[in-house]
Amino acid sequence: MTKIPRLPSAIQMLAGGASRPMSRDKSDTLLLLASCAFVLAPHAQHLPLWIAAVCSALLSWRGWITLRGKRMPPRWLLLPLAVMAMAGAYSTYKTFLGRDAGVAMLVLLLTFKLLEMRAKRDLFVVLFLSFFLILANFFYSQSIASALTAIVAVIALLTTQLSFQYTGVVPPLRRRIGLGAFIVALAAPLTLVLFVLFPRIQGPLWGMPGDAHAGHTGLSDSMSPGAISKLAQSDEIAFRVKFIDPAPAQAKLYWRGIVLGDFDGRTWTQLRRNGASPQLMIRQRGAAIRHQVTLEPSGRPWLFALEMPSAAPTVEGNPSGFSADLQLLASVPIDRRVRYDVSSMIDFDLQPDETESELRNWLTLPAGYNPRALALASRWRRQAKNERQIVNAALGMFRDGQFIYTLEPPPLGRDAVDEFLFTTRAGFCEHYAGAFVVLMRAAGIPARVVTGYQGGETNPVDGYMTVRQSDAHAWAEVWIARRGWVRVDPTAAVAPTRIEQNLRSVIPRRPFGLLALDIGNNSLLATLRANWDAVSNAWNQRVLNYNPEKQRNLIRSLGFDDADWRTLTGLMFALGSSVMALIAIPLVMNRRKRDPLLTLYAALSAQMARHGMARAPHEGPRDYAARLAAPRSPLAPDKLAAVTRFLELYEIARYGSTPTVSPATIIAQLKAHLAESR
Repeated sequence: MTKIPRLPSAIQMLAGGASRPMSRDKSDTLLLLASCAFVLAPHAQHLPLWIAAVCSALLSWRGWITLRGKRMPPRWLLLPLAVMAMAGAYSTYKTFLGRDAGVAMLVLLLTFKLLEMRAKRDLFVVLFLSFFLILANFFYSQSIASALTAIVAVIALLTTQLSFQYTGVVPPLRRRIGLGAFIVALAAPLTLVLFVLFPRIQGPLWGMPGDAHAGHTGLSDSMSPGAISKLAQSDEIAFRVKFIDPAPAQAKLYWRGIVLGDFDGRTWTQLRRNGASPQLMIRQRGAAIRHQVTLEPSGRPWLFALEMPSAAPTVEGNPSGFSADLQLLASVPIDRRVRYDVSSMIDFDLQPDETESELRNWLTLPAGYNPRALALASRWRRQAKNERQIVNAALGMFRDGQFIYTLEPPPLGRDAVDEFLFTTRAGFCEHYAGAFVVLMRAAGIPARVVTGYQGGETNPVDGYMTVRQSDAHAWAEVWIARRGWVRVDPTAAVAPTRIEQNLRSVIPRRPFGLLALDIGNNSLLATLRANWDAVSNAWNQRVLNYNPEKQRNLIRSLGFDDADWRTLTGLMFALGSSVMALIAIPLVMNRRKRDPLLTLYAALSAQMARHGMARAPHEGPRDYAARLAAPRSPLAPDKLAAVTRFLELYEIARYGSTPTVSPATIIAQLKAHLAESR
């Protein structure tokens, strides 16, 4: 006979096997470990790999101790390990302060504390640390997914706390989870009142000092070959736009950003100016387009708007302005999501009366680089009659010269522009914009590189346009007499579909990549993504952007003009009390009324207990009556007879067939017998 191998007891218990049931302490501890693991999981993406590995090892160690019934590690072993972990954290962050270092310390403390739980107070320390780490996750993300994850984590921790606090029979896990969810649901209305009426401060609730290790995906203040092509593979959102006026065509959606003028032969950087900034001049030749921008945090003061704003907007109550290059700048770095209203021109003349000294700043090139490109530009200069012919010659070369638009261009050497123009002929937008500006400057035309975003996709669900990092783009501006700075996009000559549609129309889609899920794709996944984007945007606009101005408008709509903190406190107290009353009334009204039979039976049992004849928990009415009637009963014969009649009638009413008299008559008879027994 083949012998079937025996499963380990823990696996049998998890599989519902017939081995001995898991002890309560063991099951409660495993539930605690699972809850802590769920709390820690969102932090893994923000922690160094070694800290995530240490925490996983400590959790696994604690789980092994629980399943195997081993002893907890001694303190002489835990203390050196904890000190080494803290030293490693300090070595990584160079501080114990700040968001990242502080969260890393708390994560390590929680996992080490799980190996030192010896009393109930240790349990509460673990629970409190876990609740705080749920809040700490909002330092990194306030998305709706983070909020839903936090709610589930709170329910898990409440379920764990309830499991440890039960003193009698423990309900099934499903019922405990339901009770934890019920507690959260009870707190939701009061939480909503506090969210709406608690005095708001200017700035984010979860604001923290900037961390040296905190980074943002987005454009840079420099551009070299390959920089934007790497960024264009990111699906992160740069900003969202709501158009008040009709949106322009896709080919005119240029979101102007950083202006680059210094070139060292490979990398473009912002122009270093000497002397005072020039006076700004914009000549409008068409109607402005009003739109509202919701900008994601970048850690930079850069603001983005369609083409050229007619005026600098106010951002969260703070003024913004223009740089000397007409780049739109906020007064402080954008370290949180902000929203601003702006009107932009798409038909205009920019700096048509630029001075010669200013224009010379946009003609410089490094000596000794790209000789073939310089020679080509010189030949165009000799042959052309005006600047427009030179511009058209360069665009014609890109259009007819078998150039390739690709996200993965080959690497370039020292003379990057020469290699790109005459050898590889493959590049992304930064290659074409950079090479075009070099050619223009070599031909004597002032030119500069502009980076920003081009295009965007409109969500059919909510009508917002989403501009992603994959829409990052670079183009050129050249100065033409009597017109000023004119936008020229050499990418449009090579890949016009990129400008007229989007990047996804010219770059092959990956079967499972994010570029395959654009909203224009009529797949189920694209529909789901559009709906999720709409929900996320509504969360951002209505919840995360609930600022002091919106709160004041809401309070005014309730009839309270110029409400101060005293008014808000009074409203919070009144509405909070009303909400708590509304919650309490159904609970009181829906309380199960106790069975009158059980009430009378409990009264008789209490009365007999005073005579030294308490009813045992296992005794039914018949056994109880027999024991009360035993010899040497302390009850008088008449009282014993009344008790016996009570118990006989109770047994019939409780366990017998359908009675022939009404329940009210039975209750009245029981009350009479109870009175006779006193």
